[in-house]
Amino acid sequence: MLRIIYMGTPQFAVPALEALIQHSKPGVLLPEGYEIVTVITRPDKPAGRGRGIVYSPVKQTAVEHDLPVWQPGSFKKAENSEALAAYKADLYIVAAFGQILPQNVLDQPRYGTLNVHASLLPKYRGADPIAECILQGDAESGVSIMLLDAGIDTGPVLLRRTLTLAEDETTGTLTPRLADLGAEALLEALPLWIQGKITPESQDEEHATHTRMLKKEDGRIQWERSAGAISRQVRAYQPWPSAYTTWKGKLLKILTARPLDRQPATAVAPGTALVREHAGQKVLVVATGSGLLQVQRLQLEGKKAMTTEEFLRGYSQISEQPLGN
Repeated sequence: MLRIIYMGTPQFAVPALEALIQHSKPGVLLPEGYEIVTVITRPDKPAGRGRGIVYSPVKQTAVEHDLPVWQPGSFKKAENSEALAAYKADLYIVAAFGQILPQNVLDQPRYGTLNVHASLLPKYRGADPIAECILQGDAESGVSIMLLDAGIDTGPVLLRRTLTLAEDETTGTLTPRLADLGAEALLEALPLWIQGKITPESQDEEHATHTRMLKKEDGRIQWERSAGAISRQVRAYQPWPSAYTTWKGKLLKILTARPLDRQPATAVAPGTALVREHAGQKVLVVATGSGLLQVQRLQLEGKKAMTTEEFLRGYSQISEQPLGN
């Protein structure tokens, strides 16, 4: 029976693990079946005001299914890579694990190390491919099942699957969709790979693009950009790090926004908030470097999230005032 080790951490990695668990018996996915000998995830971390220990979503799933869990930390440490080799696993499967595996680890299993990556490689290698595809205004996204090498998402691809983005797609809505698609793609690729029916496809380096780990400050809105670009930023950075500005010294998160279809001429500076009549009701728009951005939901520091209509009942004085100063 095939011996598999699964490595992952966040919620994105849960559907693939659950799919592997459900299809492990002989004759379901592989004639001989397979055993998940251990699940590897990041060490537990304290979180929240009480600083209680919180399990990663992958650990929670493994525990629920009575799978052994191992949390060794970095595999750059010789003792960890040696302990991993001692499992004598045939295949490693990785999804959003959170660390780059060294070559000596990748060389251990006879079938290599498969990775579930949330982009259509070679596009959007790196840490934040989901947010990046929304930020760039792509019409579609997808997942790649790839064979890991020592680079960052540079290994050959076994299989790609695509999906179409909704007009109001956010990172929060797209992530679970890609996670489910990744699970389906893994189940499709795994038996073909084990049976030698897939030829790995080298990535075209000329078309490679890279993403980096997002930081909180990336969410700050630069009102000199176009309304279209800012609206994509709002969707890409929802739920984190969120797109935000400031008003009267307080943080103001823009949760939902869209460019106005009809752009009335305005001579005000980018970042100026304006209250306008639209379809018979008051709306909040902000002047940008190109066009007007209609804000639909927002959250002022210390307050709950609210619609623009709710916000303007208490803060109508925002009209004609600058944001981001």
